[in-house]
Amino acid sequence: MQAYLIKRLITLLLSLIGASVLVMLALEVLPGNAAQVILGPDASPEAVQALTLQLGLDHPLWERYGLWIFHLLQGDMGQSYAYDVPASGLIWESLQLTIPLAVLAIVLTISIALLAGIYAAARHNKTGDIVTMGLTQIGMAVPNFWFAILLVMVFAVHLKWFSAGGFPGWGAAAGGGLWPAIKALTLPALSLAMVQAAMLARITRSAMLEVLREDYIRTARAKGLSHTQVLFGHALRNALIPVVTVAGLQFANLLAGTIVVESVFQLPGLGRLIFRAIENRDMVVVRNCVLLLAALVIVVNFLVDVLYAWIDPRIQTAHLRNAQASP
Repeated sequence: MQAYLIKRLITLLLSLIGASVLVMLALEVLPGNAAQVILGPDASPEAVQALTLQLGLDHPLWERYGLWIFHLLQGDMGQSYAYDVPASGLIWESLQLTIPLAVLAIVLTISIALLAGIYAAARHNKTGDIVTMGLTQIGMAVPNFWFAILLVMVFAVHLKWFSAGGFPGWGAAAGGGLWPAIKALTLPALSLAMVQAAMLARITRSAMLEVLREDYIRTARAKGLSHTQVLFGHALRNALIPVVTVAGLQFANLLAGTIVVESVFQLPGLGRLIFRAIENRDMVVVRNCVLLLAALVIVVNFLVDVLYAWIDPRIQTAHLRNAQASP
């Protein structure tokens, strides 16, 4: 297990370095001048040049990249061009909404998907299976933003169970607090979860059906184990590897893809921050936000790999055999 983890950690580090280089290069080719955007179209060339020098935009690319990484390692994300405040404060404030939203969405996704997938697999080719798979097909075809608008119309406008948008915050001041905050995130999380849950439910069903055809499942049934004991005691754990794979990727996508839902519900999350930073040509905020999202995706994939090895120790064995076979 130790050798497996070391190899994955090295891959994690190299991936983070590669992501930082790609982010820097990608933003470098964007048209426009940050100093010109900040000062406006009527600014004189002298003022634009002076601000360009002040922001350090005249330095070579490799030098700006080195300074960026050096300050990042010290916990300094730089100063926002547009807001003239530390970028770390803006990002941290947005993450307090985006991460709980993504976590709540993936919890709903996994819960709905496991229940639907196991239910469909246990009733293979029966009415319950056909209806469940039909609903998942509809769920995969519905866009997140359309489902979000539908949830607002039903639960906020007509039933008035939830607010139509906004976020009260996690503090008790100004009507905030744990329960009001979770309540405000419920509809956005549900709109994010439904499409992902539909996809994951189909994968769960397929994985369960494949495992249920194995010889050891027939042996377990021959020993007199109940249908429930076979499903949850033997089949589910062995069917979890593809489910964990997709769930990990979905969580990464939820972190990076909340911008549309945040716009529908007027949530001050990371997606809206990136959108506004791009509008304002605030490259300090954009660069750090994009790298943060890339790092979260890489870290989630690393955790999924580690979870693989815990669920199925054969992965560690295969890794050791490959390492010994390599020259």
